[in-house]
Amino acid sequence: MKIAVIGGGSWATAIVKILTENNDYVGWWMRNEEAVDHIKKFHHNPHYLSSVELMTEKIDVSTNLDHVISEADYVIFAVPSAFLKNALESLTIDLSTKTVFSAIKGIVPDENVIVGEFFHQKYNVPMENIGVITGPCHAEEVALERLSYLTIAGLDDEKVDTLARHMESDFIKTKKTDDIIGTEYAAVLKNIYALAAGIYHGLGYGDNFQAVLVSNAIREMKKFIKAVYPLKRDINESAYLGDLLVTAYSQFSRNRMFGNMIGKGYTIRSAKLELNMVAEGYYAAALIHEVAKAKGVKMPIAHAVYKILYKDKSPKKTMGKLTDKLN
Repeated sequence: MKIAVIGGGSWATAIVKILTENNDYVGWWMRNEEAVDHIKKFHHNPHYLSSVELMTEKIDVSTNLDHVISEADYVIFAVPSAFLKNALESLTIDLSTKTVFSAIKGIVPDENVIVGEFFHQKYNVPMENIGVITGPCHAEEVALERLSYLTIAGLDDEKVDTLARHMESDFIKTKKTDDIIGTEYAAVLKNIYALAAGIYHGLGYGDNFQAVLVSNAIREMKKFIKAVYPLKRDINESAYLGDLLVTAYSQFSRNRMFGNMIGKGYTIRSAKLELNMVAEGYYAAALIHEVAKAKGVKMPIAHAVYKILYKDKSPKKTMGKLTDKLN
C-alpha cells in the first residue's frame, strides 16, 4: 500500500517521519520547489522540524499534486484549512476512488464545513472512504520521539485499522473510533479554546483560573458537538479532552501563542506576522460562531474569542466579562 501526504508543514513532516520509519513508501506533495530540492539533497525539511532526518530513499517528494495522489491508495491531507482549496486547484485526479484521511484541525473557509464534509460534498468521496487523524499530539514531540497518542476516526473499520497499523511505532500509540464528525469538530474547537487560554495568559491570569477556563471549555465543546452530531461518546476521552488540554497548555501550541500575543496587546495583523505560522483557531472562530448561531448553541468562550478577533473588542474587557459567565 502506498500513502500520499499532502502538505509541507510540521504535521506533514511528522507524518512522513512516522510512515517511513515504519517502512512505508510515501508520496509527499508540497508547494515549495526549493523545499523539495532541499529535502532531496539534505534529507530534512528546511522550514519545519528541521532537526528530523528524513529517509528520502522511501519518499517521492514532488510539487506535482496529480503525480503524488495518482500513485497512492491512501491520501493524508495536512494542509492548513485556510489553504486547502488553493492547494487543490491543480488537482485533476478523481479523489472519489481514494481513501482520504484529514490531519487538518480547521474548517474550510467560504464553505463553512469541516474537512471531511468538504471532501464528501465537493469531491464525491464516500463517507466510508473518509477518516480523521486527531491528537492529543504535537508534531514537535513526534520529532523528539516522545510517547504520543493519535486517534484514528472513520466509518470503515478496516480502513481505520489499516492506517492505525501504519502509524503505530515505539513512540506512537493509536486509538480508533467511528466518531468521525465529533472528533473533527473537537479538533477545531480546541484551537479556539487554546486561543482563549493564551489571551488570558497574556492578560496575566494564572493557572488557577486556566483550570476553570478549560473545565468550562470541555462542557461547551460537549454541548456544541452534541448539537451538530448526536452520538454516544465520552467527552473525557483523549480525542476530546486530551486534545483540548495539550493545545491549551503546551509550549508548542501555536494557537495558545497567538492568543498570548493578543492578550499582551498585539494587533491581529502583528500577531500573525510575529507567529509566522497558521493559527487554525483564528479562522475557526468565525465559522464556529456561524454554526453555533444556526444551531442555537450558546458558547460564551468561543463567542468572546470571536468578538476579539473579528469585532475589534478589547481583550481585557471582553475576557473580564467572560469570567462572570464561567463556573
